[in-house]
Amino acid sequence: MNRNTAVVNRKARQHFDIPLLLITYALAAFGVLAITVATYSYTGETLPVDTLLARITSSYYGKRQGLFLLVSPIAIAGMMAISYRFFQKFSDILYLASLALLAMVLVTGSTTSGVTGWFSLFSGYMLQPSEFAKLAAILHLAKFFSRKENPVQNFREFATMAVLMGLPVILIFAQGELGTVMVFIAIYGAMMIMSGISLKLVLGIVGAGAAAIVPVVLYWRATGSYRYDRLLGFFNPEMASSDSIYQATNSKTAIGNGGLHGVGLFKDGTYSALNYVPQDHTDFIFSSIGETMGFIGCSIVMVLYLLMIYRLLSLAINTYDKFARLVIVGFTMMIFFHAFYNIGMTIGVMPVMGIPLPFLSYGGSNLIANMGGVGLVLNITLRKPQTRMNAADEAVLLSKRPTRRGARHIG
Repeated sequence: MNRNTAVVNRKARQHFDIPLLLITYALAAFGVLAITVATYSYTGETLPVDTLLARITSSYYGKRQGLFLLVSPIAIAGMMAISYRFFQKFSDILYLASLALLAMVLVTGSTTSGVTGWFSLFSGYMLQPSEFAKLAAILHLAKFFSRKENPVQNFREFATMAVLMGLPVILIFAQGELGTVMVFIAIYGAMMIMSGISLKLVLGIVGAGAAAIVPVVLYWRATGSYRYDRLLGFFNPEMASSDSIYQATNSKTAIGNGGLHGVGLFKDGTYSALNYVPQDHTDFIFSSIGETMGFIGCSIVMVLYLLMIYRLLSLAINTYDKFARLVIVGFTMMIFFHAFYNIGMTIGVMPVMGIPLPFLSYGGSNLIANMGGVGLVLNITLRKPQTRMNAADEAVLLSKRPTRRGARHIG
């Protein structure tokens, strides 16, 4: 069968995926509104023009998130400007650069809430390398897993995979970002399952990772770490201090206070306005949405996430290039785990950890990294092989190397 006679799946055609882009910006725009509502200062001063835009621009965090949103098309366009094959080819360099930044931030970074994970830039702006390290790790692992049908068949390949996965996790754990470590583990699990690795090996790795948590928790308990208090507050609230359950308790109360329709936007005297829910513009933005917009607002957010996950999975299923498919799977799991865990933590069904809500929580690094991930997926849909045969041919072409010094690759 030649290329002309190959059966092309209509859903696998090359295209610019408008639905994914629309869902992304619907979430991001909703995030600017939610952050403005959560952080709006009720000073009693009358705005010259009392419009939503005026309230956003008069809110410190709302205005900044709006600026991040305006800059985000550059991140998407930048990731789409060249073929995703470029990222495949240079994923090693991107991965090593991300490790270098993760190591540098441990030494020179700023510390916030016990986490040393930010570079101070200017005017209060911060850069969080771990957000971009997720994309670098996804690209590098996708390249490793796409080399052959079963990428881990001996101890050497297993050791290589373990090192690739372990280095960023160790550096991020040293920063104190346990939530981000969990995101990495979720990404790794999804990509391993989809790469063709035997299920026994995947379960063994997951079991080893779970076992490794035990001594860490015991260490936290011995040193009186606030992280142990948070875990205790989730599993046994009666034994925990009031400080360790304060945030989770008030988050659930705020969401419950919203009822069906919410108490309304920009209302004085709410839990958000009175700062009863710490970090209600970052990790606990869903609490503010639940209180001000009620069950309806929360449902809109969750429907948008479900639509995004469904769209990403559909694009992955209809992508024949293994590297590209694994990239989409890794990014999909990144968004899913962030959203699932963050919402679960705000309603009290997950322990409290530093995991932001994608596209909604305040933070330039998180928003730009997520937009970059969307741009990478759009890049793939625009240039992916349209048949399995095309994908196989491209994989063979990429694997070819010059056979002698001075030989030149033609193509």
